[in-house]
This record gives sequence, structure tokens and C-alpha cells, in this order.
Amino acid sequence: MKKMLLGVGMMVLAAGVFTAAQQRQQDPKSMGGGDCAANPYNCRDTANPLPKADTVWLEEMTWMDVRDAMAAGKTTVIIPTGGHEPNGPWLALGKHNYVLTANCDAIARKMGNALCAPVIKHVPEGNIDPPSGHMASPGTITLREDTFRALLTDTAESLIAHGFKQVFFIGDSGGNQGGQRAVAEALNTKYAGKSLVAHIQEYYDYASVSEFMATKGLKEGKSDGLHDDVVITLNMYVQDPKSVRFDERVKAGKTTINGVDISNKAKNAEWGKQIVAFRTDHTIAAINKAIANKGTLPAPQRRRPGQ
Repeated sequence: MKKMLLGVGMMVLAAGVFTAAQQRQQDPKSMGGGDCAANPYNCRDTANPLPKADTVWLEEMTWMDVRDAMAAGKTTVIIPTGGHEPNGPWLALGKHNYVLTANCDAIARKMGNALCAPVIKHVPEGNIDPPSGHMASPGTITLREDTFRALLTDTAESLIAHGFKQVFFIGDSGGNQGGQRAVAEALNTKYAGKSLVAHIQEYYDYASVSEFMATKGLKEGKSDGLHDDVVITLNMYVQDPKSVRFDERVKAGKTTINGVDISNKAKNAEWGKQIVAFRTDHTIAAINKAIANKGTLPAPQRRRPGQ
């Protein structure tokens, strides 16, 4: 019996060694999750059988789409981080993620050489036990700071491994900024000469957005005391009116935020486009400065609207 068990054990061990050897000897031409020898569409250099995809989002692309985009010069990638937190009675918990879906798309398309990684939707929002910060509200999802930084690191290094030459973090929430800066600085040192990694804190500059929109006729009055304002609501609105419960608010007569009425769909759409356009240009200018600086810029002093 012992000899039989020993024999079975040796066979299992041998099979494991053989499998490991197979993995080590994988054909370098194999791509796309399959073996090149099994299907030509798994081969590194096989032409894409479909037209170029009209998207800048990695998650919406096939591996061939990404390969071809990078070959055409799109070797910059933006990693956006959002959040899942309470934002008053009107705004969906994924507020920051809706905002980033609109903004990263616009930023990458205007840059012309950039793609967007999937929005990292879960970020530090407070302690779990005992609950603190936004964790006091139901539906909030938080990450420990070390988990968040590990997620940023693994995401960036995955993309660097595939040949992306520039990696930029943009975060739409205050709690994301410190972790992004620390990870970007560490990776920029690690990959010096191979890839540039930078945190673009200037993206998270709502004071400048509010000041700009005031020149367009959108000027907020006294705060309603909610975790909500006109700029972020309209930034969400341009992506998805349902995310701000627009129809329900109109029906309930609750379309005023901080003294600004948002019941006019046409005006909302125009203001929303202006917000996205401003944030796009503001962020690209900061990205260009980070490139010139060869890394993250010194932390700017955070301002509130009107300061």
C-alpha cells in the first residue's frame, strides 16, 4: 500500500513538473489567452480581423486593439481612481466614477496618444471597525490604505510590463491623493529610464473649475450643507442624468443646488460640456508639466472655491 501511494505521489509530482515545464516553454508568439499553434488569432502578429475600435478604454478593447493602438503610438495610459461614498439624497454612491468616465475619456481622446485603464472604483473611505468617515453611511465601500496602494502598484506595473511608457494617476476624491503620490514616486524611481509614472494632483482642483464656471454664468450661492454641489452634479449629468436622479428631482421640485436651478436640460448639457472641457485642458496642461519635470510635481496647496 505504501509503495502504491509512493508511486501515485511520484506520478503527481512528475505531472506537475511536466506542466511547469510546458508553461516555461510556452510559445512566445502565443497571445490572447490561447495557444498560437491552436488558432492563428492567438498569434502575436496576426492582423486584427475587425476595424479599429472607437474607444480609449482598455476594458472595451480586445488584446489586438490594444496591441495595434500601442504600435500606433498610444503608449500613455491614465489610471483613474474614484470612490463609492454617500453624496446626499440625489447623487449616486458612485459619483466620482461617473465623473471619471466622462473626464478620462475626454482627456485621453484630446491627448491623442493615451488610453484609460478601468476606473478603480473602491478607495479609502474610512475605517471599517469602528466605522469612520464615509463608512458611517450605508452602501459605502472602503479600502485599507495599504490595499489601495497595492492595487495602484499592481495596476501600474501590469501596464508597464506591456510596454506603456507613461502612466498617470488621476483621482477624483481627496482621500486618493496621498496614496497616488506615494505610489507614483516609488514607481517612477523604480522604472526610471523605462517608464514615467506621475500623480496628477492638479486634476483634483474643483476650486479652479468653480471659478471658471462662474465666468460662464454658473455661480453658486450659500451652501445647502450637503456633500453635493453644482459642478460635480453637472459633471455627472453629462455622463448620465440618471446618476443625479434628474427626472425624480424635477417631479419632486428639488432642482436647486446651492442656489442654482438645474431644471433646464439644454443648459445643463452645455454647462456639463464646459466643465468636462475645462477639466480636460487643465489636466493635460498638468500632465505636460509632469512630463517636463520627469515625475510628479510638488503638491499644490488645496484651495476652496473663491480662495
